[in-house]
Amino acid sequence: MTYSRQDASGVNLTTDVLIIGGGPAGTWAAWSAASSGAKVVLVDKGYCGTSGAAAASGNGVWYVPPDPEQREAAMASREAMGGFLADRQWMTKVLDRTYDNINSLADEGYPFSVDADGKVIRRSLQGPDYMRFMRRKIKQAGVKILDHSPALELLVDAEGAVAGAKGINRQTGEPWTVKAAAVVIATGGCAFLSKALGCNVLTGDGLLMAAEAGADFSGMEFSNAYAISPAFSSVTKTRYYDWASFTYEDGTVIEGAGSKRGRSVIAKTLLTQPVYARLDQNMDEETKAWMRSSQPNFFVPFDRAGIDPFTQRFPVTLRLEGTVRGTGGIRIADYTCATSVNGLYAAGDAATRELICGGFTGGGSHNAAWAMSSGYWSGQSAANYALSLGEKASQRSVHPVGEAGLHGDGHHKFSPDEAIAATQAEVFPYDRNLFRSATELSASLERLDNLWQEIRHSHTPDNSQILRSREAAAMLATARWMYNSGLQRQETRGMHKRMDYPQQDPNQQYRLLSGGLDRVWVKPESVVANRELVTV
Repeated sequence: MTYSRQDASGVNLTTDVLIIGGGPAGTWAAWSAASSGAKVVLVDKGYCGTSGAAAASGNGVWYVPPDPEQREAAMASREAMGGFLADRQWMTKVLDRTYDNINSLADEGYPFSVDADGKVIRRSLQGPDYMRFMRRKIKQAGVKILDHSPALELLVDAEGAVAGAKGINRQTGEPWTVKAAAVVIATGGCAFLSKALGCNVLTGDGLLMAAEAGADFSGMEFSNAYAISPAFSSVTKTRYYDWASFTYEDGTVIEGAGSKRGRSVIAKTLLTQPVYARLDQNMDEETKAWMRSSQPNFFVPFDRAGIDPFTQRFPVTLRLEGTVRGTGGIRIADYTCATSVNGLYAAGDAATRELICGGFTGGGSHNAAWAMSSGYWSGQSAANYALSLGEKASQRSVHPVGEAGLHGDGHHKFSPDEAIAATQAEVFPYDRNLFRSATELSASLERLDNLWQEIRHSHTPDNSQILRSREAAAMLATARWMYNSGLQRQETRGMHKRMDYPQQDPNQQYRLLSGGLDRVWVKPESVVANRELVTV
């Protein structure tokens, strides 16, 4: 079988709610939608329960008991770091929802870890156990799962409302079509195939599909997260580097280098020479034991290489995690997790996390809380919307809207792998993406825009290249939204660092919205909001 817009063969389904993505956000959305009375289909690029960033390792969770002092401390802890762009009402809602969701997992028998005193630790989830549990949970709720079935493009009706998606099965090559009254994008973020742990399926596909349907984005300038990793490994779990000392090759300590506030020092050093680490700060046997039990896969590459990271130095690098550990993503219009397009909802890393993090976040914690909370709300809201349409939903005439890297109008043939490498060459380097300037951003954008035009005017790829071609277009589109937003924010705020504007500007304490495909636009949130009010 081959992927075709006209091909009536393959899998053809009709449902109330389609969930695209099978990580924490997608599975919570699927469970919530099914629990609200909707028929649900979930499609996953990999195997739901094992693919994605969360499934690969331990996940800290922003789980805070409803004690006023603890909640206040939790909300205040990252506000300054995130550039004061977070929203206290959203923070409160996420803390409440996360607390309830975690407790419900405990009631349903999720095997939480226990500390030395026998107390259950609910601030941490083991990714493999968590996602296996969630797969079982949604199957019991009646959700139909299509594994190894990436979505390639959304379907919309005559009024522009999203009405399903089309895709392909990676193993059989068989096309699939799911017509749905509502769709939730939970495809995760974009890590640009940087080899960061669990991110090989996270190429920005959902962002591109949403943009083609008319959705916009928020916070895309805060998409330059880099994680510390052994140079010989893809394990990007950074928490343990809080206990690390960082040195030059000769063993001299690198002044100012650190996991939290000294990562830029590491990056600047890596521009010219290797950096070494050792987990030897305030370390005791109890802490070592806790580390191994909490994040066992952190130690796998060391054990295989015969390295004791507590006593031996090892080379480190920084791997780009992009929007996966940044905060940019699809703009959320309201508390239902609706996007700016009717029938389309967003959750997890595919959606902006500025609402609770502002311009800075890290692995786990807030992201894990946001995934389960936004997943819960988006699924519930999508179900309510779908059920409100009634029979009208199945009677709509729909058409696909995918374009770049999928269907071309030219004679030129482009290489997806070469396009991916060219995009990576613009977003991987620390002196372009981490340490930004108008000169470098503008130069990168010129090259990225030219590459976009090349893809847009290439002919339709052959069937063996269709998925890779779409991934290339999605990564390229994501890079253009990132860098256009970064060029617009002429200050340093959150993880966005401008070398030519090194200070935070109080007059720029607003979120930046962005969108567009062939022509990317960026505007302050208030300007865009006013424009929308005028055009309604």
